[in-house]
Amino acid sequence: MSDSNDFLNAVNRVLWSRDRQDQGKIYAILDAAGDNVIYPKLAESDNKKVCLFIGEQARELATVAPYLIELDEDDPFTQWLLARGWGKSWGIFAESTAKFIELRNHFRSFLRVTDEDGKTLFFRYYDPRVLRVFLPTCDQEQLETMFGPVNRYFTEGEEDNKLIEYACTDKFKLIKDVINL
Repeated sequence: MSDSNDFLNAVNRVLWSRDRQDQGKIYAILDAAGDNVIYPKLAESDNKKVCLFIGEQARELATVAPYLIELDEDDPFTQWLLARGWGKSWGIFAESTAKFIELRNHFRSFLRVTDEDGKTLFFRYYDPRVLRVFLPTCDQEQLETMFGPVNRYFTEGEEDNKLIEYACTDKFKLIKDVINL
């Protein structure tokens, strides 16, 4: 077995934990602007997916927009994403038992945020470099908002051989687990 297969198997074991009774589905929130190969692969994939932008913005920015896509451990898109995109900050992963539409609404709800001066900004939480910095700074209310129907978030680490799993306690205290792959 090659090193790349060992690596993919290690990522799969973490994302699709066999020891969790409450294991939900795994989703990726991908930034199509991250690489020009992402959007064509998304478009040709049979996986359930949706652009997180809506209306005219979704049409005009389709090739560079963020997308929610349901993943399956053995499907070709998932294997392509992990093999080709890991370590390139293309997106984040989430595990949830919620319905797809509920997740879509959840992830759309904080695409835009307001700063202290009242200015509306895009919040690129789906960039693992952003989420890795943001989540540890969140207060209880922010964690509750970010997690909502999400059980766990996963990001690539700063080093390619690391995966970071984020979860919350019942009282919305962040749990961060850095996993060596």
